[in-house]
Amino acid sequence: MIRDSLRGIRVLDFSHVLAGPVCSLMLADLGADVVKIEPPSGELGRRIGPPWINGESVASLSVNRNKRSLAIDLKTEAGRQAVRKMASQADVIVENFRPGVMATLGLDYASLEASNRKLVYCSVSAFGQTGASRSRPAVDGIIQAVSGLMSTLGAPGSDPLKVPVPVADMVGGYMAAIAVLAALHEVRQGGPGQYLDVSLFTTAIALQQVGFTSFLASRVDPEKVGSAAPYASPNEAFQTRDGWLMIAAYHPDRWASLCEVLGLPHLESDPRFATNPDRVRNRAALRHALGECFVARTTSEWLGLLAARDILCAPVSTYSEVVNSLEYRESGIDSSVDHPVAGKVRLPGFALARTDDPCAHDVAAPLVGQHSIQVLEEYGIANDEIAGLLGQGVIRTTAAQDAPVAV
Repeated sequence: MIRDSLRGIRVLDFSHVLAGPVCSLMLADLGADVVKIEPPSGELGRRIGPPWINGESVASLSVNRNKRSLAIDLKTEAGRQAVRKMASQADVIVENFRPGVMATLGLDYASLEASNRKLVYCSVSAFGQTGASRSRPAVDGIIQAVSGLMSTLGAPGSDPLKVPVPVADMVGGYMAAIAVLAALHEVRQGGPGQYLDVSLFTTAIALQQVGFTSFLASRVDPEKVGSAAPYASPNEAFQTRDGWLMIAAYHPDRWASLCEVLGLPHLESDPRFATNPDRVRNRAALRHALGECFVARTTSEWLGLLAARDILCAPVSTYSEVVNSLEYRESGIDSSVDHPVAGKVRLPGFALARTDDPCAHDVAAPLVGQHSIQVLEEYGIANDEIAGLLGQGVIRTTAAQDAPVAV
């Protein structure tokens, strides 16, 4: 089962907010034991909101399921020493601090590899670990801007737009997870551990693979085309009597069928629209001609007429419409977890496995320090050392979950 594929893999996750936690979320969903190492006050992502559920950040809940929390103060030598002992037994480390921070703590790859030659160490940063921009800080919106993505979004002449969901962070996390999986495969084949340098900037460029390849071929910056695909037409959203409808009818047979369904046979013979390249060049005129037809019927009526002719189409759905749709219900992605503070939290589950998978038993994101003592014990930290860490305030534990250590 895919949800069991990383069982036995130990991951120490020092990351915060989003890109790093998305990487470790993927590993946790695949069965790895992910320990979220955070300061006693909790990592920054726990304070991202709104919305909140009983004071718990929904953003944090969404990307930290199936993990355990060790709350430990890495500003103390005792805390760093305990984590170094854990790192000697870990398979993977994920971190997304600014380059150089882990080195100041003595927890960088160079400091840890001598005691763990099989360690896969993944650093996620804005612009990578080398070069003049290595220390430049950035968040998702900054990466969307500097990578060119924002320049392509919106209707012609509109202000710059940002993808509302943190797409640069998400794709960066996914790419980091792919890199970790590849490195783990190498280790399982008998190879050494390795250091992985994942840049949000380069992953955002990779997200725009088609766009940048088109630019490098033409040297023409992409125009804003709203909902349309810059390389195909018609392939965009049209307003109907009661909503919006996305259609993709650029294939020759579907283009002919669309003209017939709309009662516009003359468009098929119009030289401006004869081929897909012609229609892309004359997109504005075509959009005007088609748009006048689409407003005559409801979205539902058009869906029936177009689907009957194998013309690709879909309503432009809101989130509320999506989660109530047949497609969402049948996809198996809908999931829920029971959180000790937030209660039952509904969220999209692991996209690569259905919720009826016998291995799909998701656990809610942990409370700060919920597993501190349990994790330290499992990594072989002696009871007297754990008691000392507790007594000095180096670690935090959630009283309802962890009992004090007897020494």
